[in-house]
This record gives sequence, C-alpha cells and structure tokens, in this order.
Amino acid sequence: MAETHTPSVSVLVPTFEQAHFIARGLDSLQAQSLIDWEAIIIDDGSEDGTAEAVSAFMDDARIRYHRLSGNTGLGHALNEALSRARAPLIAYLPSDDVYYRNHLDHLKACLDANHDAALAYSGVRHHYNRHAAGQVPGFPLQLVQCMHRKCDARWVERAELESNDLERLYWSLLRPLGAFVGSGTISCEWVSHPAQRHRLMREPEGGISTFRSHYRISEPLRFHSTVGHLIDEVAHYRPMRERPDTPQARDGLRILLVGELAYNADRILALEEQGHTLYGLWMQRPYWYNTVGPLPFGHVEDLPRDNWQEAVRRVQPDVIYALLNWQAVPFAHEVMLATRGIPFIWHFKEGPFICMEKGTWPQLIDLHRMADGQIFSSPEMRDWFDTVVPGLSGRKPTHVLDGDLPKRDWFAEQRTPLLSETDGELHTVSPGRPIGLHPQHVAALARHGIHLHFYGEITHGMWLEWIEKTQALAPHHVHLHRNVGHAEWTSELSRYDAGWLHVFQSANGGEIRRANWDDLNYPARMSALAAAGLPMLQQANVGAIVATQEFTRRHGIGVFFDTVEELAERLKDRQQMQAVRERVWQQRHLFTFDHHVPALVDFFRAVIASAAGRVTR
Repeated sequence: MAETHTPSVSVLVPTFEQAHFIARGLDSLQAQSLIDWEAIIIDDGSEDGTAEAVSAFMDDARIRYHRLSGNTGLGHALNEALSRARAPLIAYLPSDDVYYRNHLDHLKACLDANHDAALAYSGVRHHYNRHAAGQVPGFPLQLVQCMHRKCDARWVERAELESNDLERLYWSLLRPLGAFVGSGTISCEWVSHPAQRHRLMREPEGGISTFRSHYRISEPLRFHSTVGHLIDEVAHYRPMRERPDTPQARDGLRILLVGELAYNADRILALEEQGHTLYGLWMQRPYWYNTVGPLPFGHVEDLPRDNWQEAVRRVQPDVIYALLNWQAVPFAHEVMLATRGIPFIWHFKEGPFICMEKGTWPQLIDLHRMADGQIFSSPEMRDWFDTVVPGLSGRKPTHVLDGDLPKRDWFAEQRTPLLSETDGELHTVSPGRPIGLHPQHVAALARHGIHLHFYGEITHGMWLEWIEKTQALAPHHVHLHRNVGHAEWTSELSRYDAGWLHVFQSANGGEIRRANWDDLNYPARMSALAAAGLPMLQQANVGAIVATQEFTRRHGIGVFFDTVEELAERLKDRQQMQAVRERVWQQRHLFTFDHHVPALVDFFRAVIASAAGRVTR
C-alpha cells in the first residue's frame, strides 16, 4: 500500500452558518502558491446552506469536511480540527476570511527562517479598507493571520470560557514555546461584517444575549468579551438552575412570555415559584441587554420559532405576557395579531422616543390600543401615554410596574460599615455610568471632601475622556472599581454614604407632554442602591414631573440638591442621612419583583376575566 503523504500545513476552517462566505474563503485557499496543504473544515452545527456550499469543493482531496450535530463553540471546533491535523504546521482560515495568494508560503518561510519561533503572523487587511502590518490595534492576533508549529496545547472550550480574546483562548499557551514573528507582508483579509464572532460578542453591537441567540446556546455561559466584565452564569444561576421545578398550583396560570426580559431576567422565576408554568417565545437578533432564551437559570420551556403558532396552540396559554423594550415591539406586535382570542398583556419600558426614531411607533401604539391589558413602567409613563392616546389608561385594565426589577434573592441582610466612619470623609457611589456628573461637578465635590466611586465597565469609549479629566481635576477623590454583581450589591455598596441616580435638569415645567425619557424612567440602578440601603442622590427638579423624584419623595428615600454646596451640606448632616438610610433599608422590598408578584398575578386574572367577558357579550 502506498504511504499516505503528509502535508506541510494543516489549515483549520471553523465555520458556523457562513454559507455565503465560505466559498470565497475556500477558493482563496485553492489559489495558494503553496499547494502542499490540507484543509479540515469543522462545521459547528450550521443549519443554513453550508454543506451545499462546501460540496462544490469536495472533489479536491486536500479538503475534508466534518459536521458537528450542534454548536459547541470555537474552542471545541478548533480542537476537533487539531485532533485531525496531520501537518507539523497549523494555519487558520475562518470561513468568512480570505487568503491572498502567497499567504501560506510567506508564513511557512517565516517559521522556516526562525527555528526558535512558535508562531508567525502576517499583516492583514481589516474593516474593509484598513491595513495593519501585524496585530490590528485594539484586537488580539486574528486566526486568519497566524501559523504556528503543532503542539499539545489545546484551545479553551466553552465550558471554561467564551471570549473574543484569542490571546486568552490559545496564543498565551504558545508564547512559552517560542517567539511570535511577523512576516512583514499583508497577505490576508479579516473580513468585517455584522455576524463576525467578535462583533457578536462585544458590546454595544453584541454581547452575551446576542451571542447566545446567534449560536443557539442552551447552557449557561462563562463569558468575557474584551470590552465588558466577566459574566459567570454557571456560578450565578447554579442554585436556581439545579433546584426542581415548582409543582403547578391548583389555580396556577400557563404564562407565555413573549419578546425579551432585559435586565434582571431571573425575576420571572418569582412567578414560577408561585406555581405558575412559564413558556418563552423570544424575539430574534437581540441586543446585549435583551435577555432571551434559552434562559441560563432554567424553569422556562422555550417554544420553537419555526411554526411558533402551532406551538402556541399546543401549549394553550392562559395569558400572553409580552415585554419589554423597543427591540421587542415588532415581534410582540406580530404575536398579538396572530393570537387573537388569547388574553394579551403588553408591558413596556424603554422607550417610546426610540420607537419614534426607529420607525416602530405605529406598532407600539397598536400594542397599547389592541392589547387586553397594559403595564406601564411608571405612573408618569402612563400619564404621558394618555396624552398620546387620550383616555388610553381608562379603556382597559392598566397596571404600573417597573419592568426589570431584580429578584429578592440578591438582597442580602448584612451591611458593611461605612467608609466615612473610618476616614471621616464622605463617599458616594455610582453603580454604572456617571450620567450627568460633569468633571467640574466632580472637582467641586472633591473640594468639599466628597469622594465618587464608580463601578462597571466605564473605562471604554466615550468615558475615557471623562475619566482623564476628572482624575486630573480630583486625583484623590475619583475611584474606579470593577463591575459589582448582584450577589455583592449589599455587601459592596452599603459602605457608601449615598448613591447617584442620573443627574439632569428637567425642562418639562410640570407639563407631562413636555416630558422626555429622563423624566419618565426609573433607572435600573435604583434597585442596586436600594439593596444596599443607600439614599438616592438627584437634582432637585422642583415644579417638574420626574418619575424618580416623585417616587423617592413619596417614600422619603431621596437626597435632593440644586448646588454642590447644598449637597455637601446635606451629606454632612449625619443624623438626617442616617434616617434616610434606614428608610431605604426598611423599604427595600419595593425594589424586588417578588414583592409585586401577587398584585401582578391579580392583574393577569383581571385581564383574563375582562377578555372572557368581551368574548361572551
């Protein structure tokens, strides 16, 4: 028997639903000046026309195609290819990328000339018409531009981490083995398009929800993009996921969730824990904060998007609960029109002005007019919509509930001693972007001995200039911290004297028609501050209609100011601040979804009864 020839380079071709790209990539491979290669295509569960596109190249004996039954992630796909590779050198051709004619030849020559090198990399064309002689600024070395010597190292797989940081996933394992050397020539293209893996992962274009939906991932993730914080759903949701389903109550409802759940998505388990059965029918192409199924905490049965109407008929829900933000409006509208006869509730938060901008305003108004029941995120939002559709809230069952309140599980009982009790200075916190806090305000606060602590990923993009200016003006009073997770809200944030809501000067003058989003919205950070028992700092907008102002005044949990001097005086009133802090602590339950579930379920039942009454008349 003739001895099987060993190629000089194994080209690993990972692909997932790139049927319209892969032919271009394979054609560029077949055009290489170096012909002594093998290609190992690992199709990671594509359901498009990838197999058909590849079939046109299968008469080339150098190309092998293997399809996995479901998506397993880039790391596993590459490890599958590595296990089949026969050559001493490994190159990569993601199916949406392109080689230029001498790419493999130049990289192989680079390694041949540098015997101590572990990896060679080329220059690359990127973002349509830009060029980099080596690593693209702001990104790790990309697969398409690299060739390395075969070794025992394996790619990090999904069970350990999903990331667009290839250095973390593999290149760092090769660095101890030798140098990384550049070829000095631009010989490939890292093709830019919306479905690129790194774009699906990186906020704000992508993120964990976008990534999960695109790759149809059913399990919880450990996820860390190069512009965000680590999200460990495995640990975060383990207790929820591993507990058994709650038995259905005798009068339990079958609730079909439609659209997306936004922040604090696990809140809906408070419904399941009361014996109601939950189903999910989710919008496609979510943004990073549009949480859709499969949900990482379990206990919700997803309906298939293919022929979802038949799935709804099979489930026979008692009520459809459609929610929450502007991205869900088109799909919620579609479901509403297709399921007439099933009580339909529309819960809307963010935001009417974006719907105007995006062109979905007609569908939004239809949802409010035609739904059997509607839920507004604040009383002010309800009143504003009554100016859009006069009498809207009086025509049908209407409820008010903030759309993305967290679950009470994250509200710990143990507070941390105040930093101010140790150093005698005042410490305030913003668990997120410092909206409305301009550098000159920060400097003025610092002159009064007031510190500002910021948590979250604000060290990217538009906030870099803000950080540089504030740190220059108040170098000892601005403090940046990593993102704080739900489980740490109480212990981490309770050490501060007060917390910042969005700072803005309302211009509505008490006329609801003039209100904007800042006036109508309850920002998500309110719950994080409440979990820690923190007084909520905000601009005094006397005579204006502002949702946060009305709520915090009503419950006695706000600290209002017109000037920095006035704020400093209020913060230094230890006795008054302690009284406000205790009022927040005693009313924390108002900021949990669980507290509102009984009233929400009563509302569901009222809508069901109202809809049934209309049918019988």
